[in-house]
Amino acid sequence: MKAIKLITLTIVLSMLTACTYIPEKQTINNDSLLMATLYQQKSAEVEALCYQAYNIAELRLNQILENNPYKKPLAIVVDVDETVLDNSPFEAKSILENSDYPTYWKEWMELANAKALPGAVEFLNYASSKGVETFYITNRKVEFHDATMKNLKDKGFPHVDEAHIMLRSTESNKEARRQKVLETHEIVLLMGDNLNDFTDLFEANSIAERHQNVIDLKAEFGKKFIILPNATYGAWMDALMNYENLPKEEKLKKLKEGLEGF
Repeated sequence: MKAIKLITLTIVLSMLTACTYIPEKQTINNDSLLMATLYQQKSAEVEALCYQAYNIAELRLNQILENNPYKKPLAIVVDVDETVLDNSPFEAKSILENSDYPTYWKEWMELANAKALPGAVEFLNYASSKGVETFYITNRKVEFHDATMKNLKDKGFPHVDEAHIMLRSTESNKEARRQKVLETHEIVLLMGDNLNDFTDLFEANSIAERHQNVIDLKAEFGKKFIILPNATYGAWMDALMNYENLPKEEKLKKLKEGLEGF
């Protein structure tokens, strides 16, 4: 009888233990971001590429101003993230905390303390001194309007006001906002880290289509389109994922499938 009671008690305890078992929280492995983020933060090459981009922009602007054929006021359109402001600390936080967007993004935005990318403040203030306005077309959500304004103002950027800052409201495609600028200004330069910052021809394209569009528009790069380096994220990665919102493990698998070896 005692043996039966002991067996019954053991079974009951086992069932209770099974019922109260809480599975371990799965962590997100962001090691795939490590090299890219260090490249953005620590390499002198990225610093040089930024200066190169803004030096080319100044050369082009001077050429345009020498023989300005336009009747409308001139404008430069820039993206914000990884074009004029550096968000690599957010990527670093994601790696160190094994987290993923949007975790910590709100906290990072509200700090409003992203560094200016090398050459950005100097060039855009130079353009302003020549009477050329800057429009900031960004896919930051409108809830970060005040933080974005503060960050840009604190870093010394020109034209930081309601008329010149265009955040995302409903769609990520920037074409409607570019067209809004074109109603009153002539856009002479577009600067960004993503091909979608230049034209909607790159929106939702496959990898092959994106490459073909670059070939078709090759004369515009360094002339009207100025691109900044960003190895950490972008539409190039979305294209590799076929624009699917995949779990982290599946994304890593897709990234590896994109490699071309020998």
